[in-house]
Amino acid sequence: MRLVKINPPDVHRTPGYHHVTIVEAGRLAFLAGQCPLDLDGNVVGAGDYLAQADQVAANALTVLNAAGAQPADVVRSVIYVVSDDDQVLGAVWQRLNDSALGPAFEAASTLLGVASLGFPGQLVELDLTAALPD
Repeated sequence: MRLVKINPPDVHRTPGYHHVTIVEAGRLAFLAGQCPLDLDGNVVGAGDYLAQADQVAANALTVLNAAGAQPADVVRSVIYVVSDDDQVLGAVWQRLNDSALGPAFEAASTLLGVASLGFPGQLVELDLTAALPD
């Protein structure tokens, strides 16, 4: 499997992600949205965006590993944050990028502020697609 990441010169610069990620060959893993839930299914970090981002990153690393993938194998990410505050969105983006999951966000990435997510008290969710090794 080979990944090609492109930032065309005629499009705006990005803060670390690439506009296009091409998977040359191989299989793909589509991960369910990773939520800030502990092993018992409880939302962690009530009201704390960064604590929830940490749990989401930990869960995503576990699920990627189960699929036989690593953060660098991610070809698409979508981060959902219950906020319309640019500072909050940026803080969650930075926290995820600074985590062990950070290489996942060098691929095509989207960060969205949303009105709500699936669990009461949930503030962050992460959707990943990974290219699996041949």
